[in-house]
Amino acid sequence: VQLQASGGGLVQAGGSLTLSCAASGRTSDDYGFGMGWFHQAPGNEHEIVAAISRSGRTTVYADSVKGRFTISRDDAKNTMYLVMASLKPEDTAVYYCAASRYVEFTTVKNEFHYWGLGTLVTVSS
Repeated sequence: VQLQASGGGLVQAGGSLTLSCAASGRTSDDYGFGMGWFHQAPGNEHEIVAAISRSGRTTVYADSVKGRFTISRDDAKNTMYLVMASLKPEDTAVYYCAASRYVEFTTVKNEFHYWGLGTLVTVSS
């Protein structure tokens, strides 16, 4: 499976961005396919931002983004999204999309087997 994240860029505080994650190469062996977004700020580890179940019915968010970010997926388009609103300078990071091969829903980094290359989001004050 290949994941391609896009949509990052430079935005002023209070602005919005929408990230997309296009998946390709999925097979029947990839029966879990819970997905998520992580971010990594300079000097920090990857941190979960939001996760979504295979069905799309279950979502979870980091406390820092609750009420501002929305995760969704469109399996007909093999694409996951992250709508980011009311952006803050502390949201500045590289954002990665990830998918689990076997687990339908998870927030545990080690349970995500597939990772995109990341897209940089910079929020200016």
